[in-house]
Amino acid sequence: MARIPDVLSAAAPAALTAAGGLVGGYGVARWSGRRELGGAVLAAAGAGAAVQWHRRSGAATAAALTGLYVAAFGGSHPLAKKIGAWPSVFAVTGVVAAASTAATALTARRG
Repeated sequence: MARIPDVLSAAAPAALTAAGGLVGGYGVARWSGRRELGGAVLAAAGAGAAVQWHRRSGAATAAALTGLYVAAFGGSHPLAKKIGAWPSVFAVTGVVAAASTAATALTARRG
């Protein structure tokens, strides 16, 4: 029987790293009262996700997803004024995680 590759399991680590950075960064900033600590979590996870994206999908995909990650962080602020802070963080996190999973899975299927 032919084995079908599980492309989603290959895509999950980078998506989880990025999601952890967005949710964790906001959580740390909120609960510690120190925005710079949240920023450090956000930056560290973003850098880790970028390395994973680069390894799995190449430089162009990594650059696009890193740009999306940064845009999601920035976009969560005005969105929070409309729907609330946590819903905003979860919404942008879902977008980044879905894009990461899709891009990485597509690359894995091609390769």
